[in-house]
Amino acid sequence: MTGLVQALVGGILIGGLYVAISIGFSLSFGVLDVVDLAVGMWVVIGAFAAIVVSEATGIDAFALLPAVFVVFGIVGWIIAPLIYRVRMSKYALPALMGLAFTFGLATLIRGGLLTVFGYNPRTVPTSLFTGNVSVLGITAPMIRVAGFGFAVIATALFLAFLFYTRTGLAIRATAQSKENAGLMGIDVRRISSLVYAIYTGLTAMAGALLGAIYAMTPEVGLRYTLFAFFVVVLAGLGSVVGVMVAGLFLGILQSLVTTYVGANYTLLVVFAVLFVALLLFPQGISRRGIA
Repeated sequence: MTGLVQALVGGILIGGLYVAISIGFSLSFGVLDVVDLAVGMWVVIGAFAAIVVSEATGIDAFALLPAVFVVFGIVGWIIAPLIYRVRMSKYALPALMGLAFTFGLATLIRGGLLTVFGYNPRTVPTSLFTGNVSVLGITAPMIRVAGFGFAVIATALFLAFLFYTRTGLAIRATAQSKENAGLMGIDVRRISSLVYAIYTGLTAMAGALLGAIYAMTPEVGLRYTLFAFFVVVLAGLGSVVGVMVAGLFLGILQSLVTTYVGANYTLLVVFAVLFVALLLFPQGISRRGIA
């Protein structure tokens, strides 16, 4: 029984980071109408950026999280107009062009990371959160607890911005209907750039946290893309509450499979569960959008 509770707690802790990754991914889809196939590579490049800067400066990786958010937010702001331009193309299938663009972006990032770092696994260095914490006989690595705490704070701030600011209202209006948002005077292009910037910054920051827990290589980007896809599809596209539930569920599922079956079977079980869930809930576990 203790082993089961231990696995559940571990799954919840890692699930918080999956929520942080997937919530921006979901909103980005709602505003830009593009399934970003580069989401996993934003995770990986955020981890490698934290590794490089931390090793070069000696600054603990956790202290670099705000800088990671800002830097990759700026990168996202620069890239977003290109995605918007491709998505609004009148001469090709917009959805297909969006997929092609983000797939090419993911391939470019992966190739660049492989060229610079190779295939050797790397871990984000941190000395702030070492050892374990024990509560009621349940033990968890301090780094996972800290990662969960940072993810909760980042997600809470993101949701507060989304639901309690005028800009957040404009974002939600754009996600519901770009045409109506434009008629109300909202600059859809600017909002799209802002959303993508927040998404890339939040995802890269979550990647730095994950890189302190798991070893990273450029090859694992696909794994996190599949995880984000799992969470958003299971949640129902555009559902913030659904993303939170599905992200925690994914973390618990991964932890249980790793503990009782084996880590090599994680993806097999994850997508078997997704297949069954979509047969039962074709629109995801929540039918409500972000508005």
